[in-house]
Amino acid sequence: MGKLYLVPTPIGNLEDITLRAINVLKAVDLILVEDTRTSGKLLKHYDIETSMQSHHMHNEHKTVDGLVQKMLSGTTVALISDAGTPGISDPGFLLTRACIENNLPVACLPGATAFVPALVNSGLPSDRFVFEGFLPVKKGRQTRLEALAEESKTMIFYESPHKLKKTLHQFVDYFGPERPMSVSRELTKLYEETIRGTTAEVRDHFERQTPKGEFVLIVGGKG
Repeated sequence: MGKLYLVPTPIGNLEDITLRAINVLKAVDLILVEDTRTSGKLLKHYDIETSMQSHHMHNEHKTVDGLVQKMLSGTTVALISDAGTPGISDPGFLLTRACIENNLPVACLPGATAFVPALVNSGLPSDRFVFEGFLPVKKGRQTRLEALAEESKTMIFYESPHKLKKTLHQFVDYFGPERPMSVSRELTKLYEETIRGTTAEVRDHFERQTPKGEFVLIVGGKG
């Protein structure tokens, strides 16, 4: 019987990979990747010559059954995303669930994920928090924001640069202009930056500065 390994990869700085992750990626029979070009650079950097197969949100529903059959026949598989931990706003859940349903062993290695350093670095309470990831783009967005306005725990969101300004304006509208928050971008990379302040102050900052990079937004809960 084979096995599935969920292997975190660096979110920016290539040195943020673990020795165990490198060893697993070298030892397995197959590595599932979101983008062969992106992951190919990482694998080449660490002299990992294991075969890759594309596995992303657009094809995972079609490939899961075949991958399970491979593992039942003895193939060992590692799943990685473009950056961070598989299954956290990235593919991973469907294959993991299918493996568990078929009594295949699953191991998730500890490692890089963007929201943990952003949360700890924010200065906001990190003893209890909720991870929201990406908000709904259209349907359900208003309803979700209305519900989160009453959330008492620290909230964590992911956002893309072209939607950041809209989201920050909505945070002011739904959470109020004085709610404390923190925005981290380009974590572990050369231009890593964290902006802290109230929702209104952070909104105004990015009205003056064009958003670039990938963002993690940390918002204080309702007091």
